[in-house]
Amino acid sequence: MQNTKHIFISFLSLLFLTTGCTEDFDKLNENPNAPQNVDPQFLLTNIISVAADRNAYEQGFRLSNYLAQFAASVEFERIDRYEMGSNSSYWNTIFRLLSDIRSMQTLETSNEAYVAVGDIMASYLYSQLTDLWGDVPYSEAVKALDGQFTAKYDTQEAIYTDPENGILTVLESAATRLENTASSIQGDVMFDNDLNKWVRFANSLRLRYLLRISNRLTDFSEIQALADDGKLIASNADNAVVPYLGSAPNQWPMSTASLGLYQEHRMTKTVDSVLSLWNDPRVTVLYKPTQTSLANNTPIYKGLLNGQTRETISAEGIDLNDVSLFGSIFRDVPDGVNAQFMQYAEVQFALAEAVEKNYIAGDAATYYQNGIAASFEYYDVALPDDYFTREAIALNGADNLNKILSQKWLSLIGVGHEAWFNIRRTGVPRLKAGPDNLNEGKYPVRYLYPESEQATNKVNYTEAVDRIGGDNINSKAWWEKE
Repeated sequence: MQNTKHIFISFLSLLFLTTGCTEDFDKLNENPNAPQNVDPQFLLTNIISVAADRNAYEQGFRLSNYLAQFAASVEFERIDRYEMGSNSSYWNTIFRLLSDIRSMQTLETSNEAYVAVGDIMASYLYSQLTDLWGDVPYSEAVKALDGQFTAKYDTQEAIYTDPENGILTVLESAATRLENTASSIQGDVMFDNDLNKWVRFANSLRLRYLLRISNRLTDFSEIQALADDGKLIASNADNAVVPYLGSAPNQWPMSTASLGLYQEHRMTKTVDSVLSLWNDPRVTVLYKPTQTSLANNTPIYKGLLNGQTRETISAEGIDLNDVSLFGSIFRDVPDGVNAQFMQYAEVQFALAEAVEKNYIAGDAATYYQNGIAASFEYYDVALPDDYFTREAIALNGADNLNKILSQKWLSLIGVGHEAWFNIRRTGVPRLKAGPDNLNEGKYPVRYLYPESEQATNKVNYTEAVDRIGGDNINSKAWWEKE
C-alpha cells in the first residue's frame, strides 16, 4: 500500500469537533464574529476523517464485507444472515457531517475552494444516504440549522439527476469552480490541499454515479466526455484514501478490536472459489492460510459458506481452524490499510464496463488490465507475467462483462458499501443467500429507515415508504428497478 505523510485523525480524537462544534453552529450563525468561531480547515479535517473512517471500518469491513460475501460470520454478525436493521448510527453521522459541511461553507473565513470541496463531500454523503435507504431528505436535509426539523424526502431520481441541484450537477459545478479558483484550502488530510486531486475525485465520483444509474440512461455522452477529458483519478497516487497510522489513536480500528470480533470475519466460499479460479496471489495479502494447514506445513486458503448459524456450522462438522481469517493487513498491522473512498482501479473498471456495454468508445481490455494492475500495485503484490493471458482472466469474447465486474468486485473490499451497490446493479457476482438467512432466501437491497424518522418525521416518512414500495429490506432503489 502507498504511504503518505498525511495524518489520519481518528473519530475519537475529533469527537469534540463532531459534537461540540455542531451544537454551537446555531450560535456561530447568529454571531459570526464571536471568539469561538471555528476555522474551516479544522472542520474540513473532521469531515474527511470521520467520513473516511466510518466508510472503511464500520460500513465497509464490519457490514458490507458480509453483504458482498468477502466475509462470512461464524456466530454473532447477523447481517451475514440478512438481519439488516436500520444502520441508524451511520444515518445520524451523515447528517451531522452534512451540517458540519454547511457550517464550514458559511463561515466568514471560508472561501470558494472550501465551498467546492464541501459540495464534493456532501455529494458523496448524499449518495450514501440514497443508495443505502432509497428516497431520503436532500433538498431540505440540513434545514435543522434553520429550525426546520421535518425534512421532506426527495426521490432518488431527483437526488441524482435534478438539473439544478442534483448530485451529478453539483459535482460538475464543484470541479469547474476548483479549476478556476485562486483560493486554497488547509486541513485536507486526504489530498494534502491539492485542488487538482479534488477535481479528479469529483469527476471520478460523477463517473461512479453515472454508471450507477446507467440502467436509467439513454444518453452516455457525459461518460464519454469524462473518459476523454483526462481529469479522472489517473493512478494510485490520486486515490481518494486517508491512511491510518501505526500509533494510537489513529490506528486501523480492527487492529485494536477484540480477538473475537476479528475471528468473526472469515474467508467465504465465494471469494475462495473466485481467487482459486484465477490462481490469484492477492489471496496471500487479503487472507491468511488456515491454522490447520500451517500446523501441517502445507498452507492453504479455505472459505466458509455465508449465512450459517453456529449450530449449522457445528452440525456440518466444520473445523473453524480449517477456515481462513482475513490477512495480516487487516489485523496485525495498525497501518496496514487505508480508509478508502475510491481507488484508481475502480475508475478503470468502470470505463471498461462502459466500453463493453457500448456506452462509450475505447479499448475495454486496456481499461480492464489497467484496473487489475492498479489493484495488484495497491496491495503491493507482484502481477504474474501470464496473468492477462489466463483463460479465466483474458477478455477473449467469452464472458467479458462478467470478468470485468468480478475483478471490480474484488477490488472493492473495504470501500464502504460500494461492492454491494455494484452487485445490486449488475448481479455480479451471482450471490446466494446462506442456508440460515432471515430474508426468505432473497438478497437484501437496503437498510430500514431509522425508527427516529417514524417518530419525528412521520408524514414525510410515510410518503416515502409508500413511494418506494414499503420500508423493508427488499424494496429496490430507482436505479436498480427494471
